[in-house]
Amino acid sequence: MSDLPVSSDLNKAITAWEEWLRHGKHASKHTLVSYHTDLRHFIEFLSGHQGGRVGFKHLQNLEAKDFRSWLASRAGEFEATSTARALSTLKSFYRYMEKQSHIKNDAIFHIRGPKLKKSLPKALGEDQSQQALQTIGTQHEEEWVNKRDLALLVLIYGCGLRISEALSLHFKDAPKEDSLRIIGKGNKERIVPVLPVVKAAIEEYISACPYPFSPDSPLFLGKRGKALDPAIFQLQIRKLRAALHLPDTVTPHAFRHSFATHLLSAGGDLRSIQELLGHASLSTTQRYTHVDKTRLMNAYKNAHPRA
Repeated sequence: MSDLPVSSDLNKAITAWEEWLRHGKHASKHTLVSYHTDLRHFIEFLSGHQGGRVGFKHLQNLEAKDFRSWLASRAGEFEATSTARALSTLKSFYRYMEKQSHIKNDAIFHIRGPKLKKSLPKALGEDQSQQALQTIGTQHEEEWVNKRDLALLVLIYGCGLRISEALSLHFKDAPKEDSLRIIGKGNKERIVPVLPVVKAAIEEYISACPYPFSPDSPLFLGKRGKALDPAIFQLQIRKLRAALHLPDTVTPHAFRHSFATHLLSAGGDLRSIQELLGHASLSTTQRYTHVDKTRLMNAYKNAHPRA
């Protein structure tokens, strides 16, 4: 952050914090970018708010009203979820600064973030999922690109992956057996089962791809032979959405939600689904019980003695 108006010693401390996140906390690339952006916005605000370069003394002397002013400056420009994450980033930064004996400021830990609406996962119906899989491989003139998009969507829906997890796979990671090793959020590893249809779709895509693969090359490639940009696949899902008249909630991540919801509907237990999704907390997975009300009501009617 050498281009920001901060003192040289604070700049060194910020760099050390980011290195600690990268190597000590094993934060993902996406998390590092988010944290960097959040802290940058705070420093830029503080520079304008206080005037001049920001140093340790400025950070230590901030009061609750100063932090609230920063949060207020984000209103209207950022979503509530983004601001909540930014506040979490700042608290993480202050904890690190205190552990390193640079500064201590308790005011930041008494600041509450914006209230967030608890949105339920938006899953597709089983028929909609099948329609999507049948259509995704017909949108391009180039057949290998159709096979790539189909393989990627089948992988996300068939294994419950995040799009970032699927696109981080290398050629050497392509499933050869009936399971796949995934590195998810927080660098946590999990093993997910791979259905034959998923394995077959990936093999067809690899065979059709005009670019040569090496063990460490990305598994999913763009038209120029480089790693596929997630924005390109998100665009394809928007086209798919329009073609099938699906709601705006249908995104690549919606197919991960559909994976979990459809497993639960078929009788899968929450603990197993939690492991398959890579959720750190069962409470995150429990959101799907609100989605699958039909199965729960049937279980109630079949099991309750007075039903």
